[in-house]
Amino acid sequence: MSKASKTITGYSLPMWVTAVAMAALRCLRGESFVSPVSVQLPQETTPHLLPVQQAAPLGANSALAMGRCQPGDHLDLTRDLPIWVLAERVPREGGDPVLQLLPGAGIGVHADSGRICASSFALDLLHQNLEPLLPPQAAVRLTLIFPTGARLAKRTSNRAFGVVDGLALLGMGPRVQPSAAPDQLAAARQRLARSVDARPHDPVVLVLGANGWDLARRHGLPEAALVKVGNWIGPLLVEAGERRCRQVLLWGYHGKLLKLAGGIFHTHHHVADGRAAVLTAFAALEGLTGSELEQLHSAATVEAALNHLRHHDPGLSSRLETRLLTEAEQQARAYVARHSEHVPEVGIVVFDGHRQVRGAGPHGQHLLSALQQPSLDSGSP
Repeated sequence: MSKASKTITGYSLPMWVTAVAMAALRCLRGESFVSPVSVQLPQETTPHLLPVQQAAPLGANSALAMGRCQPGDHLDLTRDLPIWVLAERVPREGGDPVLQLLPGAGIGVHADSGRICASSFALDLLHQNLEPLLPPQAAVRLTLIFPTGARLAKRTSNRAFGVVDGLALLGMGPRVQPSAAPDQLAAARQRLARSVDARPHDPVVLVLGANGWDLARRHGLPEAALVKVGNWIGPLLVEAGERRCRQVLLWGYHGKLLKLAGGIFHTHHHVADGRAAVLTAFAALEGLTGSELEQLHSAATVEAALNHLRHHDPGLSSRLETRLLTEAEQQARAYVARHSEHVPEVGIVVFDGHRQVRGAGPHGQHLLSALQQPSLDSGSP
C-alpha cells in the first residue's frame, strides 16, 4: 500500500463503480471491509485509492457495497451519485462467463438489446480489477445500481441515442474531462483544423456530443466531414471562419442547439441554461399566451414542451420550431461576424429523443441535402 497514490477525488464514474464493485466482491470472499479501495489502471504500476462508504454480507452467497461518485471540482451531473453493487456467487456453468455484469435500477441500457451501456474503458477497468478477486470454482454476478440514475437521466439526451432506463456507464479515462474544460476546446480546434485542411472547399459538420457521431453517419453524412465538439459552439464557429471555411453544419440534440436562438454559444448547462426562457419567448412571439405558455415554460425538457405543443396546436408548433431554427442560424452568423472577417454559411439540423431529425433551418436543410449526395465533389471550389 505504500506505493499507492494519495486518496483524491476527481475520478470518472467508471473508477468509482470499479471501487465499489471491488469492495462488494471482497466482502463476498469473506474479507473485512477496508476503505479506500486500491484501483489499478491498465499499464500503470501505481494504484489509485478511492474511498467507499460501506460493504456488508447479505447472506452466505451475496454482499452489497455502497459508495458515491466524486468528480472533484468539475460541474458534473454525477456529483454525489449513489453507487450500489450487489455481488452474488452463482454456480459456474459451461457457457457462462465467470464474471457477469448486469444492469440494475438506474443503469442505462441499449433500447434495442437491453444490454448495459458502458464504454470500453469502463468494461476493461472492471474486468482487470475484478477478475483476480473471483472466488475459485464459482461465477460471480454483479448487479450495478444507481438509485437516482433514472431521475438524473431525464436531464440528459441519453434517449436520443437509444439509451434508456438510467445513466450510461461512460468515460474514456480515469479522470473527469468535462466538455466545458478549456483543454477540450483546444482539442476540438485541432480536429477542426485537420478537417478543414483536408477538405478546404467542403462543408464541415460540427457534431455535438460523442453519441451524435453515429447518428450523423447513419443519416449519410460523410465521416471525413464530421468534427466532434463539446459545448464550445461559439469559439469553434469563429475558428471555422478564421480558417476560411465556407460552410458549417451544426448537428445535435435540439435541447442544446435551440439555445443559439437566444444568443447562448457555450451550451454546457452549468454555464448557461436559458432553454425555457428562449422557448417561451419565441412561443409568445408566435401568439401563445396564458396557461399554455406557462405549461410550455414549466415542462421538464425542451422535447416534452415541443411534443405537448405539437399535439395540441400543430400549426403553431411548426411555426415555432421553424422560427427558432431560423433565428439560431442567424444568431450563429452574427456571432461569427462579431469576431471574424470571414463568415461562413451556418446551417443547423436538430434531432430528438427518438433519434429522428426534428427539423432544420433554411441553411441547414440545404447543407444536409448537399452532404447526403454521394456525388459531392470534395475538390470543387
